[in-house]
Amino acid sequence: MTQQGAVLQGYNNELVKCIEDLCMQKEELNKQIQQAKEEKNKLQHEIQVLNEQLERVCEDLAQKVASRNELDKILAETEAAYMKILDSSRTLLNVLKKEVGSLKHMPELKTN
Repeated sequence: MTQQGAVLQGYNNELVKCIEDLCMQKEELNKQIQQAKEEKNKLQHEIQVLNEQLERVCEDLAQKVASRNELDKILAETEAAYMKILDSSRTLLNVLKKEVGSLKHMPELKTN
């Protein structure tokens, strides 16, 4: 029976060692899980910060695009009005030249 007791003790020692190894693996895995959770929380926070920044940039961009579109409209209207002024000035100049030309043909304005 002593031999069976020794074999049983050997099995018991191996079993205890296997259980200790499993416990150490579990401990290491728990550390890795904790590190992964911390990294996940850190990344989620960074994502939240980036999403807030993105939202602010998008709002700013939308305001700037709206301002540019308004400036484009004002510029187009101003250019159209300026072209009308140029056209009116050219017309006025042509009329004035004709009037001056007509005056030169009048006998009382001719000089000797």
